[in-house]
Amino acid sequence: MFKLNNKNEFKIPIEIAKISKTLEKSGFDSYLIGGCVRDLLIGKKPKDWDLTTNATPEQIISLFEETFYENDYGTVGVINKDVSDETLKVVEITPYRLESEYSDKRRPDSVIFSNKLEDDLKRRDFTINAIAVRIEQPENGDDLYKGQIIDPYKGQDDLKNTLIKAVGDPNERFKEDALRMIRATRLATELSFDIEKETKEAIKKDVDLLQHISKERIRDEFTKTLMSDHPKDGLILNHDLGILKFMVEELEKGINIKQNQAHSFDVWEHTLKTLQHSADKKLSLEVRLAALFHDIAKPQTRRWSEEKNDWTFYGHDVVSARVATKSLSELKFPKKIIEKVIKLVRWHMFFSDTEQITLSAVRRIVRNVGPDNIWDLMNLRMCDRIGTGRPKESPYRLRKYQSMIEEALREPISVGMLKINGSKLMEITKLNPSPKIGYILHALFEEVIENPKLNTEEYLSEKAIEMSKMSDNELKELGEKGKEKKEEEEEKVIEEIRKKYWVK
Repeated sequence: MFKLNNKNEFKIPIEIAKISKTLEKSGFDSYLIGGCVRDLLIGKKPKDWDLTTNATPEQIISLFEETFYENDYGTVGVINKDVSDETLKVVEITPYRLESEYSDKRRPDSVIFSNKLEDDLKRRDFTINAIAVRIEQPENGDDLYKGQIIDPYKGQDDLKNTLIKAVGDPNERFKEDALRMIRATRLATELSFDIEKETKEAIKKDVDLLQHISKERIRDEFTKTLMSDHPKDGLILNHDLGILKFMVEELEKGINIKQNQAHSFDVWEHTLKTLQHSADKKLSLEVRLAALFHDIAKPQTRRWSEEKNDWTFYGHDVVSARVATKSLSELKFPKKIIEKVIKLVRWHMFFSDTEQITLSAVRRIVRNVGPDNIWDLMNLRMCDRIGTGRPKESPYRLRKYQSMIEEALREPISVGMLKINGSKLMEITKLNPSPKIGYILHALFEEVIENPKLNTEEYLSEKAIEMSKMSDNELKELGEKGKEKKEEEEEKVIEEIRKKYWVK
């Protein structure tokens, strides 16, 4: 929960204050606007910074050293060089605007620049985003600035009451840009706010306007919802308002689909709990998407088994991977993300009975998903387990499997680690291929295990020449000692791995 900033004092980076001052020194208005003001008021660090002004794009460009202007809405990007904070690298400045009809429910047919801040505020989506702040320069040269707040739509009251409320008539706002409906649910999810009653009713009434919105724009809002702290609440809200079908329609087919005795929840609730646990663990977008899609095909693969006297879902992992491919492609997710999510979904049912599974089987699953994805697969499995209603994320069986993965991934202790190989050894000792070469390599390996600093080509070459002059019996004895030492070290490493996971 947050405490609303009612002191009209804000911590503002000097780079932002300088841009604002540059506009004002040139005779123009300058106000912080939108999400950055909302975040400042609730004590959050803004993710980006936006200013609005009565200057035209051409006038804005003339005032700053490096800018870009690549849109039809007048927004100019001012580039701050040599800053480490990503939120400050590009600051967007937009002229006050009046907008015409929105024929396509996505963008205004035309944009007219205005001289009045009020014109700009009344076209904003929600009251909490329709608050402007004029920065007043600090007296002490620090980063605590006084702010003159302009709030004609009482956005501060809605912040205090944790409400998402449309500016003016919500039906008009949503007819202008239907994406605002998804933005409302996304903001409600991110901020843990409610949506005001009239605004909520307008969403239910206007929801079919979302068919006019590009999948890319829907994907971006959907992604932000998934990456919030409470994606479960966000998906429930989108379902209740009729929005979810425009994101991933297949998800709703899991509602009231009862599962087998291993599960405490239906497919829908299980999916939501699995996703929420991935958010609680702060896992990546790919894992959260995999959590969302891992059981999405269960409704279509569900069959009643008289033999088991229970439901079965054979092949749901394979079919779910196909559904994920189709859904993510329709939402225009990048190919790299789709490929990873599909692997995680396809292999999330990997066999994990550590009483029977072999190390070679573990190596196969690592090969199937790739070494870079194997730990994400394990995280997905743990989230899936919590989603079934189990109390523990990592029971002994999964910890044992983690231990086996680490064993499978590590580089084996072998003579291959030496900075010299059999071919080089024969070259410098003039020996022919024979067991003697193996004895020398194992004898050298024993020395390197005792003292890794000796693992240089120069030292090993000299030592190999010395050993080549020894008798076969002497070398064999040294070689056998080297083999025993290698096995001892192997056992030590494996023991440490198993201790790490508290398994035998």
